[in-house]
Parts: sequence; C-alpha cells; structure tokens
Amino acid sequence: MKDKEKDPEIKFEAALAELRGIVGKLEGGDLELDDSLKLFERGVTLIRVCSGRLDDAQRRVDVALKDKGGKRVLRALEGEDASAPGPEDEEDT
Repeated sequence: MKDKEKDPEIKFEAALAELRGIVGKLEGGDLELDDSLKLFERGVTLIRVCSGRLDDAQRRVDVALKDKGGKRVLRALEGEDASAPGPEDEEDT
C-alpha cells in the first residue's frame, strides 16, 4: 500500500477530509501523547498539501482572468481548448 504522506498526487478533497478526521480525533482528547503527535505531524503534512493545491488553483485563476483596461478577460490556459464556449469579454460591474 502507498504511503499517503509521501504521495504528492493526493487530491485536495481527500487531504481535507483526512485532515478533518484528524482534527476530530485530536479534539476528542482520548489519545495517548505519542498517537496525538503522530496525528499532529500528519495534519501538518496535509495542511501543506492543501495549501499547495490552493496556491496552484489561485495561480490558474490569475492566469485565466487577466485585467485589461478595466475589463476581465478570460483566456484559455495552456493545454485547454481556446474554442470552447464560454463568456466573452465582460466588463466588471
């Protein structure tokens, strides 16, 4: 079985769900110190994964929405079909 902690491909949703479970266990207060520390360390790893995924998503949004002369312009990201239907250049209101 793959070690999730070392799996750089863990999805944001999976990492967040696991993190929520860890928080619940830690808040319960029924764990021994060593178990709590292991869960805490895993939680820190998951926070870093989630933060990295959010940073990547923000960069993609920043690239997709480029401000030109007061207008928000949508443009295709690398590898995406520029001819796909979508909103035309719209002025922010």
